Amino acid sequence: MKHLQPLDYIVFLIYFVIVASYGYWIYQRKKSAMASSKDFFLAEGSLTWWAIGASLIASNISAEHFIGMSGSGFALGLAISTYEWMSAATLIIVAVFFIPVYLKNRIYTMPQFLLQRYNSTVSTIMAVFWLLVYVFVNLTSIIYLGALAISAISGIDFFWCIFGLALFAVIVTLGGMKVIGYTDVIQVIVLIVGGLATTYLALHMVSRHFGYGDDIFKGLTLIRDKADTHFHMIFPSTHPYYKDLPGLSVLIGGMWVNNLNYWGCNQYIIQRTLGADLKTARSGILFAAFLKLLIPVIAVLPGIAAYVLYQNGVFGAELHDATGALKPDQAYPTLLNLLPAGLKGLAFAALTAAVVASLAGKANSISTIFSLDIYHKYFNKNASEKQLVRVGRYVVIVAMLIAALVAPALRTLDQAYQFIQEYVGFIAPGVLAIFLLGLWWKRTTTRAAMAGALLTIPLSAVLKFLPVWTGGAFPDFPFLDRMSIVFGLLLLIMVVMTLVEENSKYQEPVIIVDRKMYRATPGFVVGSVIIMGILTALYTVFW
Repeated sequence: MKHLQPLDYIVFLIYFVIVASYGYWIYQRKKSAMASSKDFFLAEGSLTWWAIGASLIASNISAEHFIGMSGSGFALGLAISTYEWMSAATLIIVAVFFIPVYLKNRIYTMPQFLLQRYNSTVSTIMAVFWLLVYVFVNLTSIIYLGALAISAISGIDFFWCIFGLALFAVIVTLGGMKVIGYTDVIQVIVLIVGGLATTYLALHMVSRHFGYGDDIFKGLTLIRDKADTHFHMIFPSTHPYYKDLPGLSVLIGGMWVNNLNYWGCNQYIIQRTLGADLKTARSGILFAAFLKLLIPVIAVLPGIAAYVLYQNGVFGAELHDATGALKPDQAYPTLLNLLPAGLKGLAFAALTAAVVASLAGKANSISTIFSLDIYHKYFNKNASEKQLVRVGRYVVIVAMLIAALVAPALRTLDQAYQFIQEYVGFIAPGVLAIFLLGLWWKRTTTRAAMAGALLTIPLSAVLKFLPVWTGGAFPDFPFLDRMSIVFGLLLLIMVVMTLVEENSKYQEPVIIVDRKMYRATPGFVVGSVIIMGILTALYTVFW
């Protein structure tokens, strides 16, 4: 039943009022401080560890996790969880090695880091590029996929969903990072509770279908027994989905390039930690890593359960399009539409929370980069704090308006999320190479950094399309393997260029790096060991 009942609307309205009211209370409480650009963009010194951790997850999780990851769970199984579980390990590395350097050098934006480490040309080129990608790819895809999912579940017109999501996100974003950070705590609670409701329904349906009543733990056992092929994390080269998850590359290859770029060099994500002290930032990141372990429970298990139900004739036409083709991405909306009144409203609120939090986080990052790295630098060097905040708010509105206008155009794409993920991934190897060498090899030159920035897309494109151009004579590498190859080539090119340049002598680094910064508190070490232990156990059991 693709519409909401009155009780669902009441539940959703309660969620909306709580988020809006809490955000307004935070805004009024800290209104005087909001005049500061650092407070508005970074919530400097104001976010607690739990707010940082919740905000990291709320900004990361969106409609593609609920819809796309459940669809992947339906098609290929638990292995898709590697994106979430390997992110937990990546977050620990970012907390130990990246964050201390950013905080020690008082880095507020990623272009600022490039400016201090290289020069204004590298910084500006990447700032403009990031803005274009964030607005026309990331922000647009989030609002498109979110509106598509919510429309499929609620029956609300697609265009009204776009308008509602954009307006809701603007309301949250205009309050600044402090409002985003603290409202994200509520968003994550709703997201997890609503997601668990859908998982409960899926396991409950499996248990009842096979005659075991309401025992959801039996449902969990049944999906393991009935879909054993869906509970393997590492695919052999003969697996039909090997190109999506190429064996050990998810552990030692391109997955690290993808994740380190996303979690360690991405303004959209890293911004939550840049206004905190080191201990608070690390604690928040560790909290986010623990939450990451939970995401497959609410996003992947429902998809696997739907697969078992489909294989046993419970689902049929619901998972096929008009041509009769099977559409795994319909698994999650189909389950949501079976939820009883009230619970469906909660799941609807969870999906909305995921989309709005991601939109707000992305819009805030767009606002931050434009205001601090473009406007302040090139248009008004003497801009006051109030002017920067005002410009930041205008940018939020304009960026969201552009995204809302462009989003419907994505309807022409088949599997828009997968398309966007792959082509945005063309730049990940270059960005990561520039940052890694910039952080830890002081001889790296500006010319080498420019080469890394300019070559990442051409090299990725060549590896992507050369098999087609050569009629299959050139190997068609899986996406993650292509990222590994391009990353390795760029590192080699940048190192060689640096070594052959006459002026690449050792000199005092612009970026201060002190090994003492990497020392972690006992509590952080214990938490990290627990996470790595859980990951080791998961990969051992489900290898």
